Amino acid sequence: MMSNIIILILIVSVSLSFWIISMTVSTYYGTLRPVSPWRWLFSVLIPLIISSRGLKNKSLDHSGAIGGLIVGFILTIANFSFFVTLLTFFITCSKLTKWRGNMKKLVDAEYKEGGQRNWIQIFCNGGVPTEIALLYMIESGPGEIAIDFSKQYTASWMCLALLGALGCCTGDTWASEIGSVFSSTKPRLITTWEKVPVGTNGGVSPAGLVASLLGGMTVGLAYLLAQLMMVEDLDSSPPQWPLVAYGAVAGLLGSVLDSYLGAIMQYSGYDENSGMVVNHITPNARHISGKPILDNNAVNLFSTIIIALVLPGMSFSFWPRS
Repeated sequence: MMSNIIILILIVSVSLSFWIISMTVSTYYGTLRPVSPWRWLFSVLIPLIISSRGLKNKSLDHSGAIGGLIVGFILTIANFSFFVTLLTFFITCSKLTKWRGNMKKLVDAEYKEGGQRNWIQIFCNGGVPTEIALLYMIESGPGEIAIDFSKQYTASWMCLALLGALGCCTGDTWASEIGSVFSSTKPRLITTWEKVPVGTNGGVSPAGLVASLLGGMTVGLAYLLAQLMMVEDLDSSPPQWPLVAYGAVAGLLGSVLDSYLGAIMQYSGYDENSGMVVNHITPNARHISGKPILDNNAVNLFSTIIIALVLPGMSFSFWPRS
């Protein structure tokens, strides 16, 4: 109990320092929007409530709750559209991780009850969006903007990069959680197209690919709805509806990229004793694919980095650059 109180005090102190720094910088330079007290309070309380509920229902462990609180605070104070997108990712992926858990226990040797996420998983999924959100605040200050490269090129690029990163994570998680129990056929290894056991890193299925598309589309829709509610100058900005299509592309490409990296850089073996796919070499494991170079968290991190860097540059057909 005492440790939780100490952690809470530290988090409030650090978050309050963000507000003080923001007010100081905006007053001194006069170019950035300051953080209002209400925005700061919302950015502290709402992530705190969500992290506490995640800890209570076992979606997060203690380290994951602290990591989620930090990520949630930074994304929320930067842009409410970021927060809504992150919230959509967290809720949908947490629900899907628990969905048909009894079936997943039979094929996943590393399945955790409730799908608890720790700080490493939070960092690998939310680290890239958090860094982008910090850069966004340095560039334009906290607040919501329309995607408009002709007026705010760098800030718009960062918004799409963040949406791409979260779309990648969502698409990959939806594909894994739905494809593993919903597919009627064995997945195929993305590098050789051979049939492999369920749970093999790099295995893809039609159900999983469709799920990744829908997952990315869902976070894209969440971002769009937040834009419609929060941004004031949409009438003079380019259409924002392509955010849904952009999110869908991020989800699909992110899932495919994650599968490809997993097929070549993650070890997959079939353990004869347990009858499950394992991600590490064991005496009774028959090699299926990949090499023991990266684990699942590292693959997720590299996938989000690549999608965040590459995908905004491919959005010229949706939003003009001049």
